[in-house]
Amino acid sequence: MSLLPFAGLRFVSPLLTPLRALVRSQWLREADVDAVLRACNPGWALRRVFARVEARQWVADDMLELRLRPNAHWRGARPGQHVQLFVERDGVRHSRSYSLTRIADDGCLEFAVKRQPGGRISSFLAHRLCVGDVLELGAPGGELSWPADDQGVLLLAAGSGLTPLLGLLREALARGYSGPVTLLHYVRERGQKAFVDGLQALARQYPNLELRWALSGDAVQDGEFAGRFCPEHVADLGSRHVLACGPGGFVASVRQALDASCRSLQVESFSPPAWDDSEPARSVNLRFARSALQVQGDSRRSLLEQAEAQGLRPLHGCRQGVCTRCTCTLVSGCVRDLRSGELFSEPGQPIRLCVSAPQGDLTVDL
Repeated sequence: MSLLPFAGLRFVSPLLTPLRALVRSQWLREADVDAVLRACNPGWALRRVFARVEARQWVADDMLELRLRPNAHWRGARPGQHVQLFVERDGVRHSRSYSLTRIADDGCLEFAVKRQPGGRISSFLAHRLCVGDVLELGAPGGELSWPADDQGVLLLAAGSGLTPLLGLLREALARGYSGPVTLLHYVRERGQKAFVDGLQALARQYPNLELRWALSGDAVQDGEFAGRFCPEHVADLGSRHVLACGPGGFVASVRQALDASCRSLQVESFSPPAWDDSEPARSVNLRFARSALQVQGDSRRSLLEQAEAQGLRPLHGCRQGVCTRCTCTLVSGCVRDLRSGELFSEPGQPIRLCVSAPQGDLTVDL
């Protein structure tokens, strides 16, 4: 049992100011102080953000929504952003990135976890995490944003790609967005249609919101589309602002079909970039400067994958170019962004190891 209630940590946080000063002066180690604080309450720390699980609710057959109350160190986030969630399992610290579906007025955060077959972390969160448990959160990230004008918005989501779009949609409607909005969600089976009750309640409250679904693995009903994304599904909506989120292949199809016709296009992918099998791999020299390591690599695999193959353990999270935790500095050479094909060669610029492949000999500050 905790010596201090989680709700009271916010009020006693100012008492930690002298301890922070001692840590900055190196009289104390932050890890030692945090160990003592966590003995009083698992959510107490000098600087780290911990959050208590307030509620859990299944919003689809394979998707669980969690409601968290962060401690006083949380500095806020925007709808549509994602946060890094840290879980320790069998002595190993894991991290996953999840998009916020709601930022409540009382300071609580909500996000949804899609259960993955064989997924170690998603299975733990879905089946073993309990109300009252405490998790650590990282800083928010993500660049999706709601368009500024009222010319209309088309939201395209596949699977768990619904989650950041839902956060943006809720906030936009709540602040009075009056333009037409259409949400089209692609799922395989009917039971994977997520947040249906909440979305239908929003549609009843806001007449400018239209809901559509598409199923690729079940028989469709009236008003539903069959199969995966195709331009015909949005033939009457392509001139709007478009926000799309989902697996890499889905996002690529949307970009190819709508990039030239929509007012603006924002995309975010939840899966690693697809490899171009037609491009032969070239041998390159890789130098990891801080590790004093120089090795032979190739031009096809990501720098994160190649660094791990050499025994290095770079900080990382999503492995999809979303969370930015694997960002490091390019010292020299050129890399290709595996998502867009764009080349980067300016010395001193930040690159994301998980979605950057070397295009020749290079050096990174790792």
